[in-house]
Amino acid sequence: MLYQIKQYLKFLKKSTNQHGIHSPFVYQLVTLCFYNKTKFKDYHTLKQYREKLYQNNTTISVTDFGAGSRVFRSDQRPISKIAKTAGITKKRARLLYRIANYFPINNALELGTSLGLATTALSLGNKNANILTIEGCPETAKIAKQQFDAFNLQNIDLKVNDFETELAKIKNKDFDLIYIDGNHQKEATLNYFETLLDNIHNDSVLIFDDIHWSPSMTEAWEEIKKHQKVTVTIDTFFWGFVCFRKEQEKEHFTIRV
Repeated sequence: MLYQIKQYLKFLKKSTNQHGIHSPFVYQLVTLCFYNKTKFKDYHTLKQYREKLYQNNTTISVTDFGAGSRVFRSDQRPISKIAKTAGITKKRARLLYRIANYFPINNALELGTSLGLATTALSLGNKNANILTIEGCPETAKIAKQQFDAFNLQNIDLKVNDFETELAKIKNKDFDLIYIDGNHQKEATLNYFETLLDNIHNDSVLIFDDIHWSPSMTEAWEEIKKHQKVTVTIDTFFWGFVCFRKEQEKEHFTIRV
């Protein structure tokens, strides 16, 4: 936690808003998407989805393949507490909804379904898109599937398996948007990035969650920024955006959202 506080203070000193952004692509993304104040009707559905999880006091056994939890000491966890402490926040769910709504997405991929809060934001944000989401824990995936069915989210394909196995099955399939919220460790993050280079095209956007989770995650983020195929990155502190637009000069942005 102390590391994250120090990183956030550094972020605040370095970050900016839309002013001074000379890239038309990034400027429009920030002004038309990041800072969009529209109160979309689907925000109410996102709220209902979250509240249903908050009301679920069932305890499940969680299988954690990543860096572990800083909140839970046991793998026996109440669904309501998982949603409140480990799920995507209300603010970020709305931002992810706007991102899915902003970009022309046919196929989206999510690594780390958990209880489906972020998945639902992607699904509602672009109802014409096909959302493939992968979750390693059978118990959390089961709850997510129940929620998807209850809210009639029909454009979601949930796979319960380890990421590596499922990614091997979709090698060379292009995705327009990829949201990575799974294993918060440097080696795993870099492996996912390298693997997913087979699944991107010129206009693909990758979003990495918790890029300042730990020193090793920040190191992974810095390595990703330097990759020769990466042209534009945006650090919003909690998420790192990666773009591959060949028509764009290589440039890195630090944006307050």
